[in-house]
Amino acid sequence: MTITRDFGARRVGEITSARVSGSGTLLDLLERSFRVQMKGNTVVAIDGVSAQPGSKWFLFVNGSASGIGAPKLRTVVRAGDRIWWDLHDDTATQSVPTVVGSFPEPFVHGVGGKRLPVTLECASDVTAACDRVAAALAAVGVPAPRQLIGTGSGTSTLGIVVGTWREVQGEIAALMIAHGPSTGGVYARFTGPGYRTLELLDSAGRVARRLGAGAGLIAATGDVKSVPTWFVTGTDPAGVSAAASAMTAARLRDRLALAVQGTQDLPVPQP
Repeated sequence: MTITRDFGARRVGEITSARVSGSGTLLDLLERSFRVQMKGNTVVAIDGVSAQPGSKWFLFVNGSASGIGAPKLRTVVRAGDRIWWDLHDDTATQSVPTVVGSFPEPFVHGVGGKRLPVTLECASDVTAACDRVAAALAAVGVPAPRQLIGTGSGTSTLGIVVGTWREVQGEIAALMIAHGPSTGGVYARFTGPGYRTLELLDSAGRVARRLGAGAGLIAATGDVKSVPTWFVTGTDPAGVSAAASAMTAARLRDRLALAVQGTQDLPVPQP
């Protein structure tokens, strides 16, 4: 269990439990390890760090906050679960359905306690990037059959889509990202001719930075009817390659999403 604030930028605390009882809940684990203040069924403060107007505590279990396997405080903790609490501004959205900051989850232990099959949808011009993503999954024991973009991974399969945004933007989950953080929970969007500009947003959903050639993004989203879809994408093949190289637990840790420019990691949203 990790406790952070400001979109993962500042660490509040962290604990690792060697075993789970089989009946202990998310709230039990939190209260056993930290000072917790509640208001009704809502956590408002952890170890003295309090939510103020315009912010709230967001909870992610194996990278998922809503949809299938939506974490509730009384949900039983399972072996292998990665639990992340983050206190951040909720001006742009009250809901962040899926994050990448718990990688290699949800691919190892799945969603809602159920490990799911994983598929890779890859564009034809980013084969090396797709190879890197496949290798990152294989390193944690996750096989991922490949298929063409647009084939669809199904509602019970975790999908990772690899390609430039021009190639992947027709995916249903990509449309959620394109509509902004209030819909997809991702504080970034691709714009301009051929989607060759990556705009990074701040916590209020305003454009804070624009990236061009060689810019990449790792982000995930989902809805209440489907499991998460991940995107390893960019403004061009070089950006996709840079994003694929960033698909490691160390670089993704405590990130809602991650933008890259070459070897430079850029937080999403921007501070």
